[in-house]
Amino acid sequence: MAFADGKRVTPGPKPQWLKVPLPQGPVVGKLASVLKERGLHTVCEEARCPNMGECWAGGTATFMLLGDVCTRGCRFCAVKTHKNGLPVDEAEPEKVAEAAVAMGLRYVVLTMVDRDDLSDGGADHVARTVRALKRRDPEILVEALVGDFQGQEDQIQACLAGGPDVFAHNVETVARLTPRVRDQRCEYPRSLQVLAAAKRLSPGTITKSSLMLGLGEDDHEVEQAMDDLRAHDVDVLTLGQYLRPSRLHLPVLEHVTPARFQALEDRALRKGFLYVAAGPLVRSSYKAGEYFLANTIRGRRTQSAGG
Repeated sequence: MAFADGKRVTPGPKPQWLKVPLPQGPVVGKLASVLKERGLHTVCEEARCPNMGECWAGGTATFMLLGDVCTRGCRFCAVKTHKNGLPVDEAEPEKVAEAAVAMGLRYVVLTMVDRDDLSDGGADHVARTVRALKRRDPEILVEALVGDFQGQEDQIQACLAGGPDVFAHNVETVARLTPRVRDQRCEYPRSLQVLAAAKRLSPGTITKSSLMLGLGEDDHEVEQAMDDLRAHDVDVLTLGQYLRPSRLHLPVLEHVTPARFQALEDRALRKGFLYVAAGPLVRSSYKAGEYFLANTIRGRRTQSAGG
């Protein structure tokens, strides 16, 4: 537990299940060079994700759109923050699409920094990137992992107009911890409303969210978050371990065991989620989840065509 008798418990050294080698090998090297040639970066690289080699070899990668400067400053995130983001690269949608095809990707996740400085929050840029990917290869599946667009439904609709197969927005943590973990402009109820609006505006689009564990939450709060997400028609949930990017960020209060992750996954599935991925190294974008979603989406298309 994160707390005992009201006192904080130091988690101690990183447990063995979190010790993995940095991604390397010919596949990683080749695909990294494709990105470098086009001046693009993936979250996979920026975060040194331990799953990167597995995901890239399996045809999955996560691109970060709209620069690497966020207009919000969440206390768990290493992305640079400023009141204004970088100038928008109007060629980025085509660059991403070209790189995705060159990398042989079958499932692309598009994430973004928050851009409260843009009139539409960056929604149209995300939509244009989805369209560019679909034009290059109609078989590519695209997940849009986006900010809250300040809860503006016209911006959510603009993003959905690009035709992503999955609309994802992360609540990140439980309700009680949201003010401490996320930027003060991020609100737990608003995140739920964004997910609900996406489902209402595009009922056929799969909705997805994610929680980090190890920040001081208890199982009751995690279960309440699951219930909240299901009450707002969220289809897919991922649960992973929070890892501190630097000493300037929030400390890890607990290293959640694989057994506890499994128990939480079982509970979530009983609540009716379409799919749940839970584990210490699971991230919002995770190959096992994408594999399941790809099969589900393509299965639905086949049924629709047959009907």
